[in-house]
Amino acid sequence: LRSSCSVGGGLVQAGGSLRLSCAASGRTFSRYAVGWFRQAPGKEREFVAAISWSGRGTSYADSVKGRFTISRDNAQNTVYLQMNSLKPEDTAVYKCAAGNVVPTTPPYGMDYWGKGTQVTVSS
Repeated sequence: LRSSCSVGGGLVQAGGSLRLSCAASGRTFSRYAVGWFRQAPGKEREFVAAISWSGRGTSYADSVKGRFTISRDNAQNTVYLQMNSLKPEDTAVYKCAAGNVVPTTPPYGMDYWGKGTQVTVSS
């Protein structure tokens, strides 16, 4: 796994949708679990969602459950985060990260981190 980046952020009105993509290079991507994390200004980084290496297991923070969906396409070395019914409190920099496991509580000791993308939700 050589690099990853998070794209797809932007400005959206409350109630709108965005899809984030986390693309990685390297043939070992499918061996890693991947998580999405976010950090708002003045706040600590927090767990958002995670997906197992196979895609069969997923988990979500309570704050996004029912609104966000994480998925992956190992053939494309990409993990997605579909975000619906966005709220102003979802505003943050979102980053994906890969590792053997994805912790849902800090410290978030992941092996690889993406570059992050800004998501801004206006009220």
